[in-house]
Amino acid sequence: MQNTVTPTHCPYCALQCGMNLTPAADGTVGVSERADFPVNRGALCGKGRTAPAVLSAAVRLTSPLVRSADGTLVPASWTEALDRVADGLARTRDAHGADAVGVFGGGGLTNEKAYALGKFARVVLGTSQIDYNGRFCMSSAAAAGGRAFGLDRGLPFPLEDVPRTGCVILVGSNPAETMPPALRYFTELKENGGTLIVVDPRRTRTAEQADLHLAPRPGTDLALALGLLHLVVAEGRTDEEYIRERTTGWEETRAAAMAHWPEHVERITGVSVPQLREAVRLFCAPEAAMVLTARGPEQQAKGTDTVGAWINLCLATGRAGRPLSGYGCLTGQGNGQGGREHGQKADQLPGYRKLTDPAARAHVAGVWGVDPDSLPGPGRSAYELLDALGTDIRSLLLMGSNPVVSAPRAAHVEERIRALDFLAVCDVVLSETAALADVVLPVTQWAEETGTTTNLEGRVLLRRRAVRPPDGVRSDLEVLHELAARLGRGTVAEKGFPTDPEEVFEELRWASAGGPADYSGITYRRLAEENNVFWPCPAPQAAEGADGAGVHPGTPRLFLDRFATEDGRARFTPVAHRPIAEEPDEEYPVLLTTGRVVAQYQSGAQTRRVDELNAAAPGPFVELHPRLAQRLGVADGDPVAVVSRRGRAVAPGRITTAIRPDTVFMPFHWPGEGRANTLTNPALDPTSRMPEFKACAVRVEAVRP
Repeated sequence: MQNTVTPTHCPYCALQCGMNLTPAADGTVGVSERADFPVNRGALCGKGRTAPAVLSAAVRLTSPLVRSADGTLVPASWTEALDRVADGLARTRDAHGADAVGVFGGGGLTNEKAYALGKFARVVLGTSQIDYNGRFCMSSAAAAGGRAFGLDRGLPFPLEDVPRTGCVILVGSNPAETMPPALRYFTELKENGGTLIVVDPRRTRTAEQADLHLAPRPGTDLALALGLLHLVVAEGRTDEEYIRERTTGWEETRAAAMAHWPEHVERITGVSVPQLREAVRLFCAPEAAMVLTARGPEQQAKGTDTVGAWINLCLATGRAGRPLSGYGCLTGQGNGQGGREHGQKADQLPGYRKLTDPAARAHVAGVWGVDPDSLPGPGRSAYELLDALGTDIRSLLLMGSNPVVSAPRAAHVEERIRALDFLAVCDVVLSETAALADVVLPVTQWAEETGTTTNLEGRVLLRRRAVRPPDGVRSDLEVLHELAARLGRGTVAEKGFPTDPEEVFEELRWASAGGPADYSGITYRRLAEENNVFWPCPAPQAAEGADGAGVHPGTPRLFLDRFATEDGRARFTPVAHRPIAEEPDEEYPVLLTTGRVVAQYQSGAQTRRVDELNAAAPGPFVELHPRLAQRLGVADGDPVAVVSRRGRAVAPGRITTAIRPDTVFMPFHWPGEGRANTLTNPALDPTSRMPEFKACAVRVEAVRP
């Protein structure tokens, strides 16, 4: 493959930026612009430009590892390693039942791997205990979107619509650091005369670009949205014709909003009444407008209702299901969308079908060649699954996730992982979680394999293999094929777990056919020829009055004619503000919120192995306001301890007026003493089961020599 240019996509965030890869004679891989992909139009952030660094054998796994008698991980053959995994899972299943075996996946797995992993859990292992780290990403937005519109897709319109609308309210998102190539859409919005409102307790690089920055107290986004809706009603800015013709549930929702008058909301959020009124004016003035949310409002124990309140604002003003308007979610992980659409989530089957729906079970079971009654029911959500390790769940197969760093209450999760009878991890690198495993299987990564992903807009993309993997590395699909054969599924193993990704995708197409996320009209050939296809895209049907078969073009824009509910109407949901799960008190008087920095990604398992990125972001820190720093008697760069009811983290302080005086911020990319998720609260949203990463009570202490 030397000197061959391969068009493909970045392995990191949900933009899935297009790039070209060119292997060189010295073993390195060059990255160049790929201007033909419409999302990033050639632009790449530092993570994308340096992504090939993790392909190096010097920083990644190239041999299976097994736990030796003295407790260390030592190299082993693939046969020995796979035999150990199969034996460990089978012993648990035979001794304690199928649900004593858990499966934990990742939002970075391709659609093919996510599909095969969900099928493996339910058909081969027979376990209901499967979920994935995407539960920590946008599950609240998914639940709220499904409730309101009857369908969840991150963005129901392409990003190219953003610069053409009149106003965007960006809630709890910092694309300048989390997905830098997307920032140009908001810059172009302003250049076109539109306005940008940013809602964030920190004055981030994105907030600095805003026409209006609202800095609410963490965990009060729900009250803020309700206050804005109150003003929309009070000022006569509702779209009554739209509400009457395209929605249901308005009367109850209006009544709930009217209980959140501006002065009351100001006291809760810290956002002044004049700012609330200005936000309503800017949002309602143009003909079209959007609300986009990210982890800020979603990673809360009331995240579903919080996102629902922002959706209510869109519906009340007629800003959903119309051109250049609507609600959307900026998905975080590279394949967070496709990862849940095709079976990694505890309650879902491929095609975004509900596991509790008899018709859905019958359809998917027919594709899989099994009895629908043999499929287990819904299992535990991600944190609940991790919390049950070592007790109800005795063995775990984990792919593409690092919960020792990324899960809330991470020290407890680490204890539960250590309590397992058996842990097998498939990963590219020896992550902090993989280091605890009984068996570690080295698997291929983005540039070494072909597969599809689905970006934040619902574009299905083809990531092409550009280089050969090192000797000793196999794909996740090969791992599942070999384990299925060892675990005695006979014909199902031989035919149901192919190692060729295109063959897996062909099966995925028919498993998804007729479901909400219908991929049946998408093929590898179409993706190669057309660059991308938006779902839903049903299988080709005979076109009326035409010769031959018509091809569905895909669906870039949803809901323009009707919503995906039974009656085609969007659903208002009445909601009311409630406090965060853990309010500050005398012992823990400060709020902690967490997030990302531009040079690292998620748990940092891969980006922390790239020199250029480590130079830009070498370690954790605590962002605190000068007034808090003065009370503590600390200077910029001094170590500070942040203590919650779950543990203690220590990192250098960064003193800045960009954060509220009652709040501190920590990025969550690092393990060890500065692990932010040691502190975070696993209180769960009752609907989405999303943990409350974004707000918990802490105290901050100076660390004296």
